[in-house]
Amino acid sequence: MAIIIRLDRMLADRKMQLSELADQVGISIVNLSNLKTGKVKAIRFSTLNRICRVLSCQPGEILEYTPSPSDDEEDEE
Repeated sequence: MAIIIRLDRMLADRKMQLSELADQVGISIVNLSNLKTGKVKAIRFSTLNRICRVLSCQPGEILEYTPSPSDDEEDEE
C-alpha cells in the first residue's frame, strides 16, 4: 500500500502512549494499534479529525504517500 501511517512518530514526538491517545480520541486501543501498524484499509475523517485535534497536528503529519509499483494495478481496478 502506498499510504504510510506515521502515528508512531507523532506519539513519540508528543511523548504520549497509545492507550492515552485511544482514551482521548474515543477509539479502542486495538483499532488504534491496527491503524498505527497499517493493518487498516480506511479511516473515517471524524477519527482522523479527533486524532489531529488531540495531537495538535495536520493529517499530512500522520499520513504519507509513497508510490509503489502496485499503485498502477490498483488504479486499473
